[in-house]
Amino acid sequence: MITATAVQPHPLTTLMARHGLTAAAYLKRVADRHLALGFGAMAHRKEKATRWTREGVTPERTALLAIASLHGIDVADVDRYGWPGFLLLALDDDRTVLESPWTAAGTVNTLTEVGGPVKDRRGFLIASTSTLAAALAQWVTAEPALAIGDRGRRVGAEAAALFDVRLDALRHLDDSVGAGQVYDAAVLELRLVTDLLKNASYNEATGQRLFASAAEASRLAGWCSYDEGRHAAAERHFLVSLRASGSAHDPTLGAVTLAFWANLRYNADDARGALNLLDGALADHRRISSPRVRAMLHARAARAHSKAGEPLAAWRQVDDAFDAYGKADIPEADLASMYWINHGELHQVAASSALSLGDPKRALENFRAALTHEDPYDTDREVRGAVIYQVRQAEAHLALGDVDAALDLGHQVIDTMGGVDSARTTHTLEELRAQLDGHRHIPAVADFLDYAA
Repeated sequence: MITATAVQPHPLTTLMARHGLTAAAYLKRVADRHLALGFGAMAHRKEKATRWTREGVTPERTALLAIASLHGIDVADVDRYGWPGFLLLALDDDRTVLESPWTAAGTVNTLTEVGGPVKDRRGFLIASTSTLAAALAQWVTAEPALAIGDRGRRVGAEAAALFDVRLDALRHLDDSVGAGQVYDAAVLELRLVTDLLKNASYNEATGQRLFASAAEASRLAGWCSYDEGRHAAAERHFLVSLRASGSAHDPTLGAVTLAFWANLRYNADDARGALNLLDGALADHRRISSPRVRAMLHARAARAHSKAGEPLAAWRQVDDAFDAYGKADIPEADLASMYWINHGELHQVAASSALSLGDPKRALENFRAALTHEDPYDTDREVRGAVIYQVRQAEAHLALGDVDAALDLGHQVIDTMGGVDSARTTHTLEELRAQLDGHRHIPAVADFLDYAA
């Protein structure tokens, strides 16, 4: 759920200030909308705003709907994010990213926006249900980049190739050290490629490659933002990455972004939104050139269905993921960014899905297969992922009553986490500690909880 932190002003206070309205004037607008919607008259004394912003009072349902209508917020988002979280969707910080035209020039505008100082609004999403639908529709018809021959220095394919090398290094650094430092490096790459897109000359092919580099840099920055718990910043980057993939005329690259964006949505309790993104990516799977990307999309769909409590659909998607991967060539013949998709990764997804669906035995079978398959999950390379999957494996053992096995894995998690900068891994460990807390009467558990505190 969207929440506001104690150190920030109340979203309603911010909204009133943005519109230059006193509490009385703002409440008069809400009251007028309340009446226009057929809800009847509503008192609009300024003391009501004080109760809402300072005393923790939640407005009545009809008042919430009037406020949402006043700011163009979907009713579904009122229910999803609650009060006062849904008000954050009305703040206009993200207008450039959300409303710029889906043209090459519009993409450059949004790349400039996300390449600036980070707006660290932790833990909430900026994209409404209608925004997700609009983004998918516009992505399909986005205007590709054309040649630019009348400005600045001329750049060719070698510049785009250098960005590919640098971004590949950042992806592998992210695996090893986590998101903290890699985010800054990804944004620097984004600024560099955006500068060329704005100020250099290039032919159509080079322009599209540069937009592809921008899409990957923004996707990586979005992933790092998500890993640090900054969901709003992550969505800004994912949306801009999707725009850049459209300008690059590269549907496979856009599908990669949609898969990572879906991961954020279903882990932020929006499985439906995640599935909408994945359905959009898979709507014409023939446009996706990489079998590994198709496998990843089906794997993410499995996780979304498992989060939604839909076992039949989840296991169908697991089967589709393995089928798609079965058509993959060697990693060197696929997208460089898909090096981590293998049988082991897909088994980890199947295991996580089983755990979410309340089947810990099936989860453990897949966790074991992920590590013992001839094409195994690489725990040395995927340090952060290994931590998360170890915690989930421990949770499966706990669900089956095997506290000793869960504790052994807990100690492995502590050892593996050293040097990895990731809010997700820290949060995952906290979840394991919470589950073990019910067994604190066991001395070994109490010792672990104290050690892991």
